[in-house]
Amino acid sequence: MKLVSYLSPQGAGFGVVRADRSVVDVSRRLGPACSTLKDALAQARLPEIAQWADTAMPDYALSQLTPMPVIGRPGKIVCVGLNYLAHRLEGPHSPEAKAPAIFLRLPESQVGHDGNMVCPLESDAFDFEAEVAVVIGRRGRRIAVEDAAAHVAGLSAYNDGSVRDWQSAAGQWAPGKNFPSTGAFGPWLVTTDELPLERPLSLVCRVNGREMQRSSTDLMIFPIGQLIAHISTFCTLEPGDVIVTGTPGGVGMRRSPPVWLRDGDSVEVEVEGVGVLRNTVRKERLPN
Repeated sequence: MKLVSYLSPQGAGFGVVRADRSVVDVSRRLGPACSTLKDALAQARLPEIAQWADTAMPDYALSQLTPMPVIGRPGKIVCVGLNYLAHRLEGPHSPEAKAPAIFLRLPESQVGHDGNMVCPLESDAFDFEAEVAVVIGRRGRRIAVEDAAAHVAGLSAYNDGSVRDWQSAAGQWAPGKNFPSTGAFGPWLVTTDELPLERPLSLVCRVNGREMQRSSTDLMIFPIGQLIAHISTFCTLEPGDVIVTGTPGGVGMRRSPPVWLRDGDSVEVEVEGVGVLRNTVRKERLPN
């Protein structure tokens, strides 16, 4: 089942995307107490929603809707750095990793599919990072690796856009990861009944049609189950929380010369079994 968050002519909502790219408006059927996908996960409504996926009359064509981040305001966006060996080796990092490198993103740093990723005024070193996003579906603390899959609602694509000079200025990643509208999340959530965690997925990034990154999730240093176990040790994972699992080699900053995203560039992140997250880059400008 594919679940999309959007703006419709009637306002914000979420629904099921069918194979013919029609959409069943779930938020309208569930009512105000369950108006977002995050609400539906917290209320454990996915089995109920699945019953409508093939039987309810569709409400929209997908093209009528403006995509929003899959989870608009997650309680936590936990990002993992240096989780592919090729990415570790292209920078000044040890090939060995004793534990995942963790940083956090803010909800306002996200845009949805087809939205504009914004290079801030303060930098011209804006970079791409193709990643797989995990959306938590069930609350848990100190989750065992073998139990991790039961806590996942599904997977999506993420572009963990990075303002590199702000990321590296003081050796702290958070400033370069949290400018508004620098990350992208979408186009939808694919539930784990269709996309189980153990299935290896190809991960590709293209800039203006040129392939920049290609890898597979079975090359993660810390697989998704280990990430969930590690993260849930130091915090409680809640429905709607997002784990962004790391980028492979090929990022712009490690190329010679560096490849920075420019105004008008088209960036695609393709995750096998999910689809393509596509965004346009815009350079921030001062208002007139």
